[in-house]
Amino acid sequence: MSGFTGTTRLVRLALRRDRITLPAWILGMAAFLAATTAMFEDNYSKHPQLLEPDTRIVTDNPGMRVLGLVTGSSVGGYTMHRDAMTLAVLAAVMSILAVVRHTRQAEELGREEMLGAGVVGRYASLAAAVTVALVANLVLAVLLGLGMVVAGQPAAGSLVAGTSIALVGVAFTGVAAVTSQLASTTRSAIGLAGAGLGVAFMLAALGNMLGTVDSAALRITSAWPAWLSPIGWGQQMRPFADNLWWPLGPAVLVLAALFWLAVVLVGRRDVGRGMWPERRGAAHASPVLLSPAGLVWRLQRGTLLGWAIGLFGFGLIFGALSDQIGGLEGAATEWYATFGGHADLLGAYLASMMQMAGMAVAIYVVTLLLRLHHDEAHGTLESVLGTAVSRLRWLGAYAVNALAGAMLLILVFAVAMGITGGQVLGGTAALVHDLVIAALVQLPAVGVLGAAVVTVIMLLPRWSVGLSWALVVGSIIVGPMFGPSLGLPTWLLDLSPFTQVPNAPAVAVTSGPILGLGLACLLLAATSVVALRRRNLALPA
Repeated sequence: MSGFTGTTRLVRLALRRDRITLPAWILGMAAFLAATTAMFEDNYSKHPQLLEPDTRIVTDNPGMRVLGLVTGSSVGGYTMHRDAMTLAVLAAVMSILAVVRHTRQAEELGREEMLGAGVVGRYASLAAAVTVALVANLVLAVLLGLGMVVAGQPAAGSLVAGTSIALVGVAFTGVAAVTSQLASTTRSAIGLAGAGLGVAFMLAALGNMLGTVDSAALRITSAWPAWLSPIGWGQQMRPFADNLWWPLGPAVLVLAALFWLAVVLVGRRDVGRGMWPERRGAAHASPVLLSPAGLVWRLQRGTLLGWAIGLFGFGLIFGALSDQIGGLEGAATEWYATFGGHADLLGAYLASMMQMAGMAVAIYVVTLLLRLHHDEAHGTLESVLGTAVSRLRWLGAYAVNALAGAMLLILVFAVAMGITGGQVLGGTAALVHDLVIAALVQLPAVGVLGAAVVTVIMLLPRWSVGLSWALVVGSIIVGPMFGPSLGLPTWLLDLSPFTQVPNAPAVAVTSGPILGLGLACLLLAATSVVALRRRNLALPA
């Protein structure tokens, strides 16, 4: 029996387990790219003379280059500048979660030991996990390309665009394969791979910011840091311009090298253990751990810190761009008008940035609240409720941490944006004050979405993960960032809690929407409490 015996059967098993998760990731990203491509195609078909000026706005702004690489004046190229970085990060996250789920998590839950008792080679689970991730990225590349073709873009550029996104997922498939061998827990494996993704993001962004602009101000040549990042490799394929395929080579080589390294590490460690030894805990527990809220805080503080650093950095960048908003022309002014009108373009820009931050914070909140389902499904909750902790106290611990974390993150972004914005505009204290108010206004919408997710977890625990992320994506797509540009009907736009938030500081804050969102949050929270008290726990067999 070889070390890869049983790989094919484990691939089928992994595909069976991921029959909902992976299609949801892939179809969601493909639908997002197709929708935004159609949006830009519609905008610039009506105003073709604005495409080059809008492209020059990006090339002239080093801060805006963080979002992606500018490769020329075309609808497809402009769309990739706006969407490529987001989709690349999502493809990497999809690949990381898929590999870790079928390797480190399988060991942590004892499944790998059961599989190893059969006719299964030592490296079969690793090979199966990598194969599933590669298949997912291949399908993703095809569907992303088809989505852009359907939206009216050239087939050659669309295929290169889809491949440039999947390239990042391929590279991080190898990264996750290695971190799953180094770390001894699922959380640590994902955290290490996520840290690598953060470094890749910063290198690509830095390379684009430091890049040189051609004489027509329509094309950026990246600086050397971009070539150290898989995200940078994908951008260097330059879809809808040069349509280069050779940057795919480094990603394949990295995957092969990292897979080889992971195979070596598998053969040198015990099942269930990582290569890095587990850190010894303190001899005495902190008083904070004596409460459920303190325990939740201890488990998620590292994640919260990572989010805070990221939002602080983006706040500094977007604040520094504030003085350049007054000179915008073309489609950009029409888009910002939805947040405050042409009379206050700067206020509309600030409001749109706070909306983006609110949506990002909502994603953090949902990620934290889904730990409720994880605790229940993996048996952790049973031990907690075996003590003096009640169900409501357990739920309240997560709610308190979600609220506190959301408030911290949105304020960090607002203060960072106010600091740099005040430096370029003047009146730092007043700008920080206005942005803090605009930030706090976002919390009711975040609370509604969080309460809706908790209600789904309590009513439909089996389907809660997929439904929760569907709520998040749906709220963002039909919200003020994309809904009006996609021409969605008003009644559908109003279903997103973010649509109900006053667009401060572009418009005055009124109490009606805030009270309405607060009431909706309370009703959903009450529903979830009743459901939790009346149903049996979905504990593992």
